[in-house]
Amino acid sequence: MNQVKQAAPLDVVIMAAGKGTRMKSKLPKVLHRLAGRALLQHVVDRAGDLAARRVVVITGHGAMEVEAALARSTGDTAGFTLEFVRQEPQLGTGHAVQQTVPVLPDDGVVVILSGDVPLTQTDTLRDLIAACDGRQLALLTIDFADPTGYGRIVRSSTGGVQAIVEHKDATPAQHAIKEVYSGIMAVPAKLLKPWLARLDNKNAQGEFYLTDVVKFAVADGVPVVAHKISDPLQVAGINSPVQLAELERAHQLRRAEALMVQGVRLADPARFDVRGELTCGQDVEIDINCIFEGQVVLGEGVKIGAQCVIAHARIEAGAVIHPFTHIDGGSSSAKDQIVVGAGALVGPFARLRPGAKLGEQVHIGNFVEVKNSTLANGAKANHLAYVGDSALGERVNFGAGSITANYDGANKHKTVIEHDVHIGSNCVLIAPVTIGAGGTVGGGSTITQNTAPGVLTVARAKQVSLANWARPAKKK
Repeated sequence: MNQVKQAAPLDVVIMAAGKGTRMKSKLPKVLHRLAGRALLQHVVDRAGDLAARRVVVITGHGAMEVEAALARSTGDTAGFTLEFVRQEPQLGTGHAVQQTVPVLPDDGVVVILSGDVPLTQTDTLRDLIAACDGRQLALLTIDFADPTGYGRIVRSSTGGVQAIVEHKDATPAQHAIKEVYSGIMAVPAKLLKPWLARLDNKNAQGEFYLTDVVKFAVADGVPVVAHKISDPLQVAGINSPVQLAELERAHQLRRAEALMVQGVRLADPARFDVRGELTCGQDVEIDINCIFEGQVVLGEGVKIGAQCVIAHARIEAGAVIHPFTHIDGGSSSAKDQIVVGAGALVGPFARLRPGAKLGEQVHIGNFVEVKNSTLANGAKANHLAYVGDSALGERVNFGAGSITANYDGANKHKTVIEHDVHIGSNCVLIAPVTIGAGGTVGGGSTITQNTAPGVLTVARAKQVSLANWARPAKKK
């Protein structure tokens, strides 16, 4: 987490009370996901990056669901105090921020954000806070070719900000203004609070506008400054599924371009999704339609085939993940995280589940599933197999169609296969069981007891052939 020191304590207010009618969804708008995280979580994460003292989230529609979801995802290690206030009914942006007055200390700088504007960058907010300087009102603005719907920045003849005029209240001349207010501001709390108390709803929408604080600042002789940016993604809000999809693709394309600048080769940057954090070494190649979730690290020279889903995993140098492979560590904990060793080959159509740890040069082939198991260097399970709650030694060959039967209906048990063991095809190893080093298990065997090192173990019925046997015939 990147943290910065503030001249005054920083308190972040996030407006998240809107219904989001155009989303056509029972899910509150701010809980819809972009890049794998709720829109609101993106905004809260920026507060963490800024080393905020507290984050105050204004809820309304779906308040209980929003508050519960954010409390779960934020946790006790956030570094700030998380508080919620309710806006009921919703009477405008000014009315929303009025609800925060009882919980905002007077000694801080308040940054006001929107829960449906997820991609504002940390450096942009730092610059806005610097413009505020603990003594004036700072607005984040941008020029739009089509500013319809946005509040216009009205400046004086000397260039100073005089007012923000909402679109429905603007004159024809003001409609021609291209510079608009993004909905993001930074302001000292001791100035903001009395301005909020002076708001009224005498306007075209009959709402309490937060933007009216600008005219109060001007009247009180407090400087109003605009920090103008040129990147529309940073101020883009979400109001419909179409806008959400458009912002998702624009965001993913930027992430793809940043990786390619670092040297990553993407077969098609338009067909690429990161829903967490992806770190790549030199000469990494990623084919089309791959999804990366949680914390994923790809070592030097790793090749990822088409249509792979990889979550919470570390893939070491030179490994190849063939197409249609599903690797999901479940979480970023050391226990669950999946590790694929250097030079390993995985897939196609393989599945690695939480706790799979593959050594160097391990081969996991088509339709092989590995869960909570370690495979030492050079071990192979090339076809149609299940390895669960097991430890495979070096150079083990695990035959096609074989499984470790790790669950007895109540408890999980461990299978140990020592170095240089060969497991034939269609074997069942019923845990708990240990196969001694250098041993061989004949194909079709069901193993229920430990085997000694170096021995051949066969556990199957004697083959019998019956002459002159006739198949049952259907009754007429």
